[in-house]
Amino acid sequence: MARTARDRKRLSRAAAPALIAAVLTAVWVDAGARVSEEAAARLGAELTPVGAQRAGDAEGMIPPWTGGLAAPPPCFQGPGTRYCDPFPEDRPYATITAANIGEYDDHLSPGQIELLRRFPDSYRMPLYRTRRSFANPEFVYAATRANAVRAELLDDGDSLKDAVTGVPFPIPADGREVIWNHKTRYREPSTLRWNNQFAVTTGGEYSHTQFREKTLFAYGWPGAAPEHLDNVLMYFLQVVTRPERLAGSILLVHETLDRRVEAPRVWQYSPGQRRLRRAPTIAYDAPASGADGLRTNDQFDGFSGALDRYDWKLLGKRELFVPANSYRLHSDSLRYAEILRKDHIDPALTRYELRRVWVVEASLKGGASHQYRRRRFYLDEDGWQIRVVDVYDQRDRLWRLQEMHSVIAYDKPYELVVCETVYDLQNKRYLALALNNEEPETATLVLEVDDFDPGSVSRLAKE
Repeated sequence: MARTARDRKRLSRAAAPALIAAVLTAVWVDAGARVSEEAAARLGAELTPVGAQRAGDAEGMIPPWTGGLAAPPPCFQGPGTRYCDPFPEDRPYATITAANIGEYDDHLSPGQIELLRRFPDSYRMPLYRTRRSFANPEFVYAATRANAVRAELLDDGDSLKDAVTGVPFPIPADGREVIWNHKTRYREPSTLRWNNQFAVTTGGEYSHTQFREKTLFAYGWPGAAPEHLDNVLMYFLQVVTRPERLAGSILLVHETLDRRVEAPRVWQYSPGQRRLRRAPTIAYDAPASGADGLRTNDQFDGFSGALDRYDWKLLGKRELFVPANSYRLHSDSLRYAEILRKDHIDPALTRYELRRVWVVEASLKGGASHQYRRRRFYLDEDGWQIRVVDVYDQRDRLWRLQEMHSVIAYDKPYELVVCETVYDLQNKRYLALALNNEEPETATLVLEVDDFDPGSVSRLAKE
């Protein structure tokens, strides 16, 4: 931490070509949907069990991975309670503002730089020491090792075969595999979450939409085999609880693994129609419910849904300041009105760390339709979580910036997103979602596949 920003910038520029060359060499030597047993043996050795570089960086800004937060800290009160901050003594060692961007721009995305410039008087990025807190259960690590030598992508990358529970491509060969690693990253298999979404206007007012969400992450079942999944990655049931005009609306999704066999099954229920209907158009760039046009359906969770409208290019790795270990932002002592500020969330509640990220660029295919011409994704190497997304419009102008703030749910353990932001850089509005500060913590819930049967959901909706 003793190096100045100028020193870090100089060293970063000197090391960048070697870093990218080393990463790309590792990728292409091991290229192919399945890697060799020799390549897979790197997992748990110089690579972490899910494929990150175990070692730290040469400057000492990124420490080595030593197992992460695989057990709760003393402040944790037990299952179902709020995830407390395991690093309460940490303080920012520097702060990025519009005035000092030049000292840090090697470690910022274009969208992050633009956000700082748009709001020079109020927006900033507090920098904290990097805590490589990511951890998963041992059975996820074992499944990742098994997936590495058998998993494949078919149908131009839109169908996943022979993978279950763990990361399918811990030593990725292309951008599609990196995105699939995000889509399949381990989560608690059966959960109930309160998701509060706020669309904030240029004046600072906001509309509030609240969702109650049940998820059965079938892919993550311990001990499951690929043939046990019935071609379903996850089951998702979302019920709107506010505002009153939308309350009772339902979205039901069975997200499939192999789209050659079957496309995702999607249903929608409207209280006015009192009927659960198939809704195949709720995908891609269809506007998300209650988002005031600030988010498309495939921006949920950083990115979700089909890959088929884009070409995906793996650009290598770089070091980036990204939101991580966001326990302070997740505190239940905060009210939503304290988090939501005019133009952006309160930056004093955020935490940015220097992380190594995979960089993937998605470019719209010729003849394909989507309001976003290009997107650049930055995924944390430790847990394959999308951290930052730069989004470009049809004229290839920077339009939006997405950031994903997360914590490690250390009693499980897995990475839990606690706030997603989508900043409209052209119109100076923003969206914040996945907040639950005023609601109960995301909790384990005993769920079965039958709970997501359309008939069961339809009967529940009419009760």
